[in-house]
Amino acid sequence: NEMQLALEMDQVRMMDKLALEKNQFEEMLEKYEVDVKRCQEFNEYEKDGPVTAVLESGERVHGDVLIGADGIWSAVRAGMRGEPAKGAGSGVSYSGYTVFAGELTYNAASTPSDIGPDPACGYKVYIGPNQYFVITDIGGGRYQWYAFLARDEGSEASEPKPDGASPYLQKLFTGWSPEVIDILQATREDEIEQRDLYDRPPSVLKKWNDGRVALLGDAVHAMMPNLGQGGCQAIEDAAVLAEEIGATTRRSDLADALQRYRNRRLARSAAVQGLSRFASDIIIQGFDTPAKVYMKDGALQVENLNYAGVVTRLLQPILPLFFS
Repeated sequence: NEMQLALEMDQVRMMDKLALEKNQFEEMLEKYEVDVKRCQEFNEYEKDGPVTAVLESGERVHGDVLIGADGIWSAVRAGMRGEPAKGAGSGVSYSGYTVFAGELTYNAASTPSDIGPDPACGYKVYIGPNQYFVITDIGGGRYQWYAFLARDEGSEASEPKPDGASPYLQKLFTGWSPEVIDILQATREDEIEQRDLYDRPPSVLKKWNDGRVALLGDAVHAMMPNLGQGGCQAIEDAAVLAEEIGATTRRSDLADALQRYRNRRLARSAAVQGLSRFASDIIIQGFDTPAKVYMKDGALQVENLNYAGVVTRLLQPILPLFFS
């Protein structure tokens, strides 16, 4: 009941995220003498002259600029725009999809079958009505998978899973590729997380910056994960921001530098936001099991001969382009 897209990715190079965090990130903090304050909630900011960030504890932290890179529920954005960080009026909207994500060490020996991973393909997508499944090789014998489902908001609590997430998903994907069932069976319950997916419309008419305060990443352009661009766009933000601040020689010009950063990043990030949501909607809502017309025992057989099934069959040869 699904359509498989197997994409060859011969030149993928992955870095273990724990190695990145423990080695390169800590070395960078030490090199640049960065003072990290962990587990302290941001409350508000004041922008008279140097920026002052007021933490929930009451501590006041001063700096030349404040960059709100605090995610989709950004407290910096809320203070900048005079709107709540969450809920009605925040601009954050539920996408209509929930995702189960698993990460595990995966090989033929770790599964109850003899299927195991496909060494010839590093990224596979299986598409069916109202749901799809992704398997990706992240290197070092580790794999990630994602199960995207069209569900109402809050389905994690409202849909019972008495036997756990893996059996729940195995039932939903019964009849799909054996590879989907195999990796689900190999995944422990503590290796699976579920979260509802939220995004924001492009912030074309709303503030990105306020004097020496600016937003970055999901705080200003949270997007659906289907194009794999959420983190990439945040890195692009950081690169442009570094260029603009690096080219500034006077503190009095910092606000102008943040405005140039916003101007350079607005159009591209908005386009990627829109394309990410479009890709998500078209994959789940626009595709179906491909239509089939064939002869069996001398009789004409027809399967799934509806609009979505016919469109999916016609687009099947070029669909890998959407994921490459």
